[in-house]
Amino acid sequence: MNQDETLFEFPCAFPLKAIGAGADDFEALVVSIVRRHVPDLGADAATSRPSAGGKYLAVTVTFIADSKAQLDALYQELNRHERVVMTL
Repeated sequence: MNQDETLFEFPCAFPLKAIGAGADDFEALVVSIVRRHVPDLGADAATSRPSAGGKYLAVTVTFIADSKAQLDALYQELNRHERVVMTL
């Protein structure tokens, strides 16, 4: 499989998870970044769950992904942000 190939068939429903510092506004931060890449993101697209110790917050945003390029750009922006510890 070359670099441009993917196992996904687009468009498809895609659950993206970002984990970061568990501040009150982390979910809003993640949603604002996702919305830059997915302008029609639904109001109820995000769910969040604190880690057992409460230090981190896992935010899952489910949306319709249009292309691998869209996902690559989104993951790059999220991973560059200093408050995002990990993306899945």
